[in-house]
Amino acid sequence: MIVNQLCNQIPFTTADGSTIRSILDATNAPVEKQSLAEASLAAGGETQRHYHKLSEEIYFMLEGQGVMEVDGDIREIGAGDAILIPRNAWHQVKAVTDIRFLCCCAPVYSHEDTYFE
Repeated sequence: MIVNQLCNQIPFTTADGSTIRSILDATNAPVEKQSLAEASLAAGGETQRHYHKLSEEIYFMLEGQGVMEVDGDIREIGAGDAILIPRNAWHQVKAVTDIRFLCCCAPVYSHEDTYFE
């Protein structure tokens, strides 16, 4: 059994500009088909608009308020919201307040599968 504590995961900045702590992924467990991470953005911050050719993502908002765009559909988001980001969908999140969310990717997230405008 693999059990990882979030507090023991070292934060890093992804290619899109968010701060990530991998909870379970190929870097810290024998994960093959999905990954789970905690992401955060400070108030006023935003990720760079991008898409993934391989990975489908689900964001689950834990804290804060933001604005999410998925393929031109723009909505306000907040704690308790789950957002589906299909593969090949352009997306971007902007933090109105400090935000923290879980990000599940299938297949496993990789920097190489992040494409920008």
